[in-house]
Amino acid sequence: QVQLVESGGGLLQAGGSLRLSCVASGRTLSSYTMAWFRQGPGKEREFVAAITWSDGRTYYADSGKGRFTISRDNANIALYLQMNSMKSEDTTLYYCAAVRLYSEHYCDAREYSYWGPGTQVTVSS
Repeated sequence: QVQLVESGGGLLQAGGSLRLSCVASGRTLSSYTMAWFRQGPGKEREFVAAITWSDGRTYYADSGKGRFTISRDNANIALYLQMNSMKSEDTTLYYCAAVRLYSEHYCDAREYSYWGPGTQVTVSS
């Protein structure tokens, strides 16, 4: 079993940068696909970025492409999301997620087995 906890959310002005972290416990993530999603009140959970842990391949939604970078640590226990040039529309709860092995449907929230409780990001304009 895997437990995930996000951190790094906060309040910032548009154009600023923020780095989110997700720490895993229970198992290392060397055979997992991991991702960041975001979801606001009354809205559908939205894919942000994903990474396949074994080979480090990354995938991005158009909303964050060129601004966001997903990465992993060498100890195989942490996931990061570097967010630059933040916009007001980036304001929402951000969640990290994980699933065993590789999923070809990495952008679908229903594919993920493990979720963190979320961290709030608020961007003022």
